[in-house]
Amino acid sequence: MPNDERALYIISVAADLAGVHPQTLRIYERKGLIEPARTEGRSRRYSERDIALLRRIQELTNVGISLLGVQRILALEQELHAVRERAARLEARVNALQQEMEARVEAAHQQYRRELVPLRSSTVVLARDHITKR
Repeated sequence: MPNDERALYIISVAADLAGVHPQTLRIYERKGLIEPARTEGRSRRYSERDIALLRRIQELTNVGISLLGVQRILALEQELHAVRERAARLEARVNALQQEMEARVEAAHQQYRRELVPLRSSTVVLARDHITKR
C-alpha cells in the first residue's frame, strides 16, 4: 500500500490538518465526498490522500461551490485522471508498435537486399528484322 493511502490520522488530527471542524468531516462522509478507513472499533482513520481530498473540498467550497457541485467536480476530476492515464498507456503502446513496425520494415528491406541478384548490363541492338543481344 502506497504511503499516501495508509490511514494514520484520527478525525481530530485530520480535521486540523485540513483546516476544518471534525463535524465537517462527518458531514462530508455522510454526503459521500470522503470515505475514511475504519479500525476494528469503527473509529475513522484518514490517510494523506484523504487529507489532500479534504483540502480540495475546502478549496472548492471556499469559492462558493455547493457540496453537490463539489461532488460532481471531484467525479469529473477523477474521470479526467483516468482518461489521461489511459491516453498515456495508449500513446506508449502506439510508440512501441511504431518502433516494432519500423524494425520489421527494415528487416524486410535487409532480406530483399540479400535476395536480389545483380543484373549484368547488356546492350540491346535493334535491327530491322531482328533484335540481337550483346
